Amino acid sequence: MNIIALIPARYNSTRFPGKPLALLKGKPIIQYVYERVANSGLFNTVCVATDNISILETVKSFGGKAVLTKESHPSGSDRIAEALQYFPQAELVFNVQGDEPLIEKEPLQKLISAFEDRKVQMASLMTVIEDREMIYNPNIVKVVTDTQNYALYFSRSVIPFQRDSQIDLKYYRHIGVYAYSPECLHRFVYLSPSILERTEKLEQLRALENGIPIKMVETSYQGIGIDTPQDLKTIEKQLSVT
Repeated sequence: MNIIALIPARYNSTRFPGKPLALLKGKPIIQYVYERVANSGLFNTVCVATDNISILETVKSFGGKAVLTKESHPSGSDRIAEALQYFPQAELVFNVQGDEPLIEKEPLQKLISAFEDRKVQMASLMTVIEDREMIYNPNIVKVVTDTQNYALYFSRSVIPFQRDSQIDLKYYRHIGVYAYSPECLHRFVYLSPSILERTEKLEQLRALENGIPIKMVETSYQGIGIDTPQDLKTIEKQLSVT
């Protein structure tokens, strides 16, 4: 199977402008992500899809592949759909967020395995929340699933609300890595951003609102996505002790 990993990297992040180029222990965040994905050995091609010439040139400077896309895309999925035109041979497309510098091979391999079930057209990752404070953090996206591990809803709020404290309940954090069949990705980006997507600022809600099922794959990977400068400091401390 020809599997393509595309890494969307937008410059003008609301909470952290210039985030892909921010230095993490002396190296741009986007380089960490690119090298982790490329070194997994799982992909035929790895490429950054960006709206910024400085990010493009930075990726090329460390030997990576990158393409320039429009600034107007409302989500990372829309951005990689534009980049996909350069890779018509792709049979499975990964969207690895450009702010996951600690991404590992194991969860990526698990996502690939999910597509052994031919019914699966879109899949993503989730992990058990071990730090209770994360449950109440709006920067941490939570997900609830059905009995077959298909997503029911994603939210920045606490879901589900635990009315009975005697119930032994696990909370799951969504990890921003997606995989799609090319057909599903094109169907997704053809749809207009939905009301729930625009409300929560979560692109995956567009899929759910339009009846596109998302298979959730549980992983032990606990990497921290970088949404704010404080997240960057947290990861720097984590790397210092590993």
